[in-house]
Amino acid sequence: MTVASYFLPRSPAEAVEILAARGPSLMVMSGGTVAMPLVNEGISLPEEVMGLRFAGLDRLEVVDGGLEIGATVTLTRLLRQRTVRMLSDAARSTASWTVRNLATVGGNLFTPPPGGDVATALLALDASVTLTGPAGSRTVPLADFFTGFMTTVLRDDELVTSIRVPAVEGGTAYLKFGRKQANTPSVVTVAVRVVRDGGAVTDARIALGAAGPHPILADGARTALVGSRLDDDAIGAAADAAARESEPFSDGIASEWYRRRMVRLFVRRALEQVASAGAGEGR
Repeated sequence: MTVASYFLPRSPAEAVEILAARGPSLMVMSGGTVAMPLVNEGISLPEEVMGLRFAGLDRLEVVDGGLEIGATVTLTRLLRQRTVRMLSDAARSTASWTVRNLATVGGNLFTPPPGGDVATALLALDASVTLTGPAGSRTVPLADFFTGFMTTVLRDDELVTSIRVPAVEGGTAYLKFGRKQANTPSVVTVAVRVVRDGGAVTDARIALGAAGPHPILADGARTALVGSRLDDDAIGAAADAAARESEPFSDGIASEWYRRRMVRLFVRRALEQVASAGAGEGR
């Protein structure tokens, strides 16, 4: 089966209009790095496709100290911004430069594990997602966006149009462990953000990638940190909690057992990195 119709909208409104008219059978893609492998392997055989590359969703702006990221902003552009260092680190760790030139931030939200390296960083940064449909737009915390493996709260007539990252408070660390130095699927990805006041932890977010059906927050690890001095005992307790509440899987890259051990190790390393940097400023 070949594609019978290809739509290339020139505005968000036109894209939403086409989606509403064609229905959920319409394949929506931007860079194509998620969608095209499904087509090439015969997993998905769409008759109609809509490309978002020219739909006006490529805005990347600093807003109130944070970032407003259009859904079709490429990972290469995200890598080059200097407002949120963690996002540059996450983009740099994702795939190869050729893929980053095509892959988009919005598309990374739909990348199945062990992918989604940027989505893991966005989760630690308390990002929110704007979803736009015929009835208008709504904003959803990224923590509530994912519902299961390859499932989200996105309705059939909605598009992800932007991602908002608030101004970063506290210290951050981003670590990805793969079988190779670069251009490698993740065994585990850890993104952490820790806020301290007078040395005591007042807030923390520990996000895990390749350790569940989608990027997940380790809430038990957060509980272990809040109120602590980010000392070795607290870091150890948080790492243990993250390992317990992770939901790793086995694939050709790593076993469930190994992933869980690496969650513990890399959560510890990330938190030690934040602790050694001092209270610091959001990066």
